[in-house]
Amino acid sequence: MLRYAAFTLRSAMNPTRLQIAKADIFKFFDELENPVLKLREIQSILSRQRTFWRLAQATSADDLIAFLTRHGRLRRLEFPFPQRPETLYVWGNVPLPVILLGLRKDVYFSHYTAMRMHGLTEQVPHATYLTDERSEGAARPPVALTQADIDQAFARPPRVSHNVVMHEGRKVWLLNGAHTGQLGVTTERVHDDDGKPVEVRLTNLERTLIDISVRPVYAGGVHEVAKAYALALERVSVNKLVSTLHKLAFAYPYHQAIGYYLERAGCKPALLDLVRRLPMELDFYLAHDMGPTRYVGEWRLFVPEGF
Repeated sequence: MLRYAAFTLRSAMNPTRLQIAKADIFKFFDELENPVLKLREIQSILSRQRTFWRLAQATSADDLIAFLTRHGRLRRLEFPFPQRPETLYVWGNVPLPVILLGLRKDVYFSHYTAMRMHGLTEQVPHATYLTDERSEGAARPPVALTQADIDQAFARPPRVSHNVVMHEGRKVWLLNGAHTGQLGVTTERVHDDDGKPVEVRLTNLERTLIDISVRPVYAGGVHEVAKAYALALERVSVNKLVSTLHKLAFAYPYHQAIGYYLERAGCKPALLDLVRRLPMELDFYLAHDMGPTRYVGEWRLFVPEGF
């Protein structure tokens, strides 16, 4: 006990350079534009500020992190995603949506989470969906689909990403999305699950409706998707939706499912015609592995029986 007291007294009498620079260091972190950091960003901060803070060359990023964690407001958060684990360092009280957008560069909220942020569901999902687009690669040649290709693909259960972790009692999915050049991704001020305003990157209304039609498994299923279309009907631009569909250039005729959802929601016939003009050369399916179905001839579409 006496030895520990003596050590504490020596520490107080001989403060480290980090302790001497504490006020300047805390001021710097308090004024950060983005308080969600990766290790390399803390290393960069230390490199740029070392002289101003008068820190020894031996002071490492780990030393700074340990000091900020012990004496300041820095938190270390682990996200052990199977594909690539991520570690974030968060300064202060930061809303969860802002923290999650720090996982990867240019990541954005999508699917069920974007639905929630746009007010397209009455549910409070216990999962968060983010999309991390793949980098641009060589253009793929057009795929000549046959009816057999579609029938076989949609008879099977949908592929579901395993890149998910638990964080604060909820699942966080980090989806590996196709390269779209961030098409339809916008920055908006929305309300988080606690009702607090927060600025986030997410898919816009039209892109969200397309994404949940393509992957209803990430949106609570086809009934939730249909409800989303009904809630979006007074706000959605069908022109913009069709334009976005053209740019996404899907191999599968997802416009047939989108047309059905729009008609079911009560879309005006003149606006539905914008979707009907798109080619409908093959039968399609509202979702994978639906069990008993019925056929909607107008859209050449199989839907769940009773739906």
